[in-house]
Amino acid sequence: MAFTSFGAFLAMGGHGPYVWAAWGVTALLMVACIVHARFERRQLASAVKRRARRGDRHPPHQARHADDT
Repeated sequence: MAFTSFGAFLAMGGHGPYVWAAWGVTALLMVACIVHARFERRQLASAVKRRARRGDRHPPHQARHADDT
């Protein structure tokens, strides 16, 4: 669809608010996913380092068996 001006492009034939709101929400959610993934990665890295410093070889949710070495 060709537009005669940049203003017409932004208006999208009267559907501009819906189109740009959808783009905005999508962009916001994608950025939130990236930020959340980075946050979780840092949390995991710090937990692994903390366990390594303590010498804890098993995560807390795993059962320890006598034959584990």
